[in-house]
Amino acid sequence: MGPGFDSIGIALNLYNRFYMEECDCIDISAKNGENIPNDETNLIYQCAKKVYDICGTPMPGLRLIEDCSIPQTRGLGSSSACTVAGLIGANALLGGPLHQENIIDLAAAIEGHPDNSTPAILGGFCTSLLEYGKVWSVRVPIADKVDFVAFIPNFELATETARQALPQTIPHKDAVFNLSRAALLTGSLVTGDLHNLSAAVGDCLHQPYRFGLIPDGEEIVKSANGLGALGTFLSGAGPTIIAMVDKEDKTYYSRACMYFADRFPDWTPVLLACDEVGATVEQCD
Repeated sequence: MGPGFDSIGIALNLYNRFYMEECDCIDISAKNGENIPNDETNLIYQCAKKVYDICGTPMPGLRLIEDCSIPQTRGLGSSSACTVAGLIGANALLGGPLHQENIIDLAAAIEGHPDNSTPAILGGFCTSLLEYGKVWSVRVPIADKVDFVAFIPNFELATETARQALPQTIPHKDAVFNLSRAALLTGSLVTGDLHNLSAAVGDCLHQPYRFGLIPDGEEIVKSANGLGALGTFLSGAGPTIIAMVDKEDKTYYSRACMYFADRFPDWTPVLLACDEVGATVEQCD
């Protein structure tokens, strides 16, 4: 989220759902017919097998059906959702030998940073860091005053490409700029002091470098703010852009849909809210 590069994330109510069971082969499919890896290269399968390996249990095979609503390579945490699904699904199949803390650490180690995977597991608004294989995190509920509108484009931006756009070093003043805004963003969302958000989303570490990879990206931010957003930021590595909106502004979403349909038809506004629960597992009959 904005200045919280690789450290601050929030769970929103956009979901991937997966059906998993042991079988004597690898049987992977997508509910809606998407083109997905259907062998050992599938990320969910790899994460599930890692849990079996850690627990010292041979994995006989896996039947997996994917039902994904999170668009891939859009900066919305689709890979983290798949990583978390493989880990918690396999753990459930084995009877729960790993504690939630173990799952959090494993997910962040696989992802390389915890800002997506930790809120995907815990729900809510999370600040976290990964140090020597362990995740240190705080999960707090945010004030129930904010909705989120994700502006999702019809084009992709690979995370690796977005990473390559970043400089190796930054000026000291840019680090201070982000530290102060990350703290202000956290305090504002927790307390509901919303007037700070327009300043709190400022960033010098990644957004200025990545907007060059996103056609119309900066215009999208200006338009979202012009329609009345409290603050707008690049979601993850992009290209999705998220606007924070006052819940009392009941017409923001409809205004955004009409404006974007006319001016930016390649971008789709999606109204979202914070998910305070996180990943769940249900046993099927």
